[in-house]
Amino acid sequence: MEITLRTPGVDGLAQAVGALREWQDEGAPTQLHPGDVGWFWRFGAEATAAAVRSWSRDGRILAVGLLDGPRLFRVTVAPDVRQDEELARRLAQDMAEPERGVLGAGEANVEAPTTTLIHERLAERGWHADEPWTPLRHDLTEPLPDPGVRVDVVGPAQVGARTAVQRAAFDSSTFTDERWHAMAAGPPYADGRCLVAYDERDQAVAAVTVWSAGPGKPGLLEPMGVHRDHRGRGYGRAISVAAAAALRELGSSSALVCTPTSNTGGVATYASAGFQKLPETRDSRRDA
Repeated sequence: MEITLRTPGVDGLAQAVGALREWQDEGAPTQLHPGDVGWFWRFGAEATAAAVRSWSRDGRILAVGLLDGPRLFRVTVAPDVRQDEELARRLAQDMAEPERGVLGAGEANVEAPTTTLIHERLAERGWHADEPWTPLRHDLTEPLPDPGVRVDVVGPAQVGARTAVQRAAFDSSTFTDERWHAMAAGPPYADGRCLVAYDERDQAVAAVTVWSAGPGKPGLLEPMGVHRDHRGRGYGRAISVAAAAALRELGSSSALVCTPTSNTGGVATYASAGFQKLPETRDSRRDA
């Protein structure tokens, strides 16, 4: 059967997110998570639908991707087709040829699981490995220690604190109260939580959003940040511990996070919170 590429539209997002939920399992490679789509939902349902692509064969979704910004496409595939040659070649073709409507011309990155054939097929088209990223995992079998600071789950009254910390943690952030409400209205946030950590003077100092993919499946931290005025005081560790605990309460089997290997401070923060480093991953890159 022919493989079909489509942009699902708002009505088709639930099916694409459902496929991503189904594909999450312990021992699977680092891959696109329902929470990645949930975090993108801060731009609204229409923008999220426009950024999602799916590939199907005989009516079954085999791959789902997210255009996470104009130059980064993140894609994953169903577990039983990770070595499907026909699918890998079709994905590489669609991502490499701008006229197919996945990625534009010029500089671009593709993030895909290392156990698929996608990177090999892109390499045949002249793409190369980009800078390394470090995935980290926290097993959630046992209860987590107390984070050592006050941590609140964000509701409507705490939205301003959540978005303010995000903007103070990431210089390029455009996260606003309106965008938080858009994200929270998205179906993936039914399995998500935002947390804010406070210091002894009740100042919001760190924040995180966590995403469950359902009981017994890995959950995701996306994103986590510490206010620029409060770094170096252990708040990153504290909010990461609280994030893992929140995912455990949601039934997740583990907590996952991924950060550039060059972000040595971030890697060290997660490690201090009990996360274990996994093998590095690299995107495939096409230069301008």
